[in-house]
Amino acid sequence: MNVPQHRVGLVVLDMAGTTVADGGLVEQAFSAAAAELGVEPGSADHAGKLDYVRATMGESKISVFRHLFGDETLARRANTAFETAYGELVEAGRIAPVSGAREAIEALRADGRTVVLTTGFARVTQDAILDALGWRGLVELTLCPADAGGRGRPYPDMVLSAFLRTGAVADVREVAVVGDTAYDMTSGVRAGAGVVAGVLTGAHGEDTLKEHGATHVLASVAGLPALLAPPAGTGT
Repeated sequence: MNVPQHRVGLVVLDMAGTTVADGGLVEQAFSAAAAELGVEPGSADHAGKLDYVRATMGESKISVFRHLFGDETLARRANTAFETAYGELVEAGRIAPVSGAREAIEALRADGRTVVLTTGFARVTQDAILDALGWRGLVELTLCPADAGGRGRPYPDMVLSAFLRTGAVADVREVAVVGDTAYDMTSGVRAGAGVVAGVLTGAHGEDTLKEHGATHVLASVAGLPALLAPPAGTGT
């Protein structure tokens, strides 16, 4: 595996599918939201919309619903229903950390790196996940699309907001972006990150991640500290 060319000082990590295992809750919450707007489960319309949700995993959910329903009022209704359904699943204990995720974050921070958690969910859902996992205070900063001007992935805005707001590094090439979706990879590439690492614990496979710009593909985020560690004998 290629060694990163620049020492990474800022790590921007996705949540669901990357550091958080949600067991397909996005699809369940989507089905609840779609039903709220009259999309019949099992119908061709439902299947087509679900395929789009799968293909755009990682994107801001309101953007997904704007595409699916067109009308802004309908999109906002769907988004509210989605966030409510997902939040209820979170409260029911249906999420857990990806194995080794917390330890990887702690190891990255112990090595002097700044870590930011990002999501395509709304802030209320992101906070519910952080609370459910006991992750408040685990990282220096958490960001949702609204914190970065409203545009989520595949735009680079959240990565660049992390870069600007933390001031952790002087060069975007010292940033690592890590996620499980094609849109995570695209956002990292567009931000100019030196490391764009895909993980195989979520939505998309190795070929898709590489096709969209992954510089590295890991079995899980647990392997990230070893990837970013300097080669033996080189120091930091």
